[in-house]
Amino acid sequence: MKKKKKKFLAILPISIGGRLTMNSIIDGYRQNNCDVVVYDELFDKNLPEVLESEYSQILGYDFSGLKIKIDNKLKCPSVNYFSDDIRSKTSGPYWNEYISYLEDDDNYTFYWDKILTTYETFKNIHYLPHFVDFEIYKDMGIKPEFDIMFAGRLDTDYRLSFFEELVLKLPHLKIAWYAIEKHREDAIKRSKYPELIDLCYQGFIDNEEDMAKAINNAKIVFNINAQGISSLNYRTFQTVACKRLMISDYRDELALFEGHMPYYEDFSDLTFKIESYLDDKEAYNKVVEECYNIAFQNHNSKTCTKYMLKTVK
Repeated sequence: MKKKKKKFLAILPISIGGRLTMNSIIDGYRQNNCDVVVYDELFDKNLPEVLESEYSQILGYDFSGLKIKIDNKLKCPSVNYFSDDIRSKTSGPYWNEYISYLEDDDNYTFYWDKILTTYETFKNIHYLPHFVDFEIYKDMGIKPEFDIMFAGRLDTDYRLSFFEELVLKLPHLKIAWYAIEKHREDAIKRSKYPELIDLCYQGFIDNEEDMAKAINNAKIVFNINAQGISSLNYRTFQTVACKRLMISDYRDELALFEGHMPYYEDFSDLTFKIESYLDDKEAYNKVVEECYNIAFQNHNSKTCTKYMLKTVK
């Protein structure tokens, strides 16, 4: 007799970063033969109906799943993946109200930042770096239109001036910038070179498939990690899965890539590395292949969610 699949409830949050991260978690659970029901906080309005079923676990990003569990007195374990500081409004405006529940035996926390994980004493907290679905993030075999890509906010003076300087320093290269419309408007309002910022802007991406296409359409993606202490953000793993070159600002967890992923120490170092790798295809391909192989082995959705399933009792 065929074994019945366990049923899981996954909460797709309102935040864009959370939605992309949760999709890789959902994909991983399904790749591990789990029946996953998805409730979308942005579009669905039928939560009472969804909660009529019984679930083995409720899965959420930051506090989204835990909040639904506590508010509705659900009896199943909660699995909470955080890539925001747990003790901050970045993980939700209601973080202070729900953080104590992470102490309960049947609530499990998976934290993306190694150093922050060591600071916490919750009974069921586990370090787990980002991971992605390699069936979605992959080399699509297209010729990139852009030389450089950056996705994220230019919400601080440092980020904005850094990006402006990059565009001015490398006028011979095509640079793509992706962000939500309100962040585009804010950056243009504050920029000394609004026409250049607007020229780079390529729109807003809110789903995995379009993000994979955008990364494939660039030769190099660079990062300015905004949160955590030691961690690498989600874009890092998206990029290497697509077999494109990631150049990150320095983070301790670059050690995950065993010294193969390039990083920059300052603006001059970044521009030097960009031009060097664009000129040297052999070096470019070598780094891309090495980083891909490491991520494929250790940071894919199926493997990492299998670890989550084994951890949750």
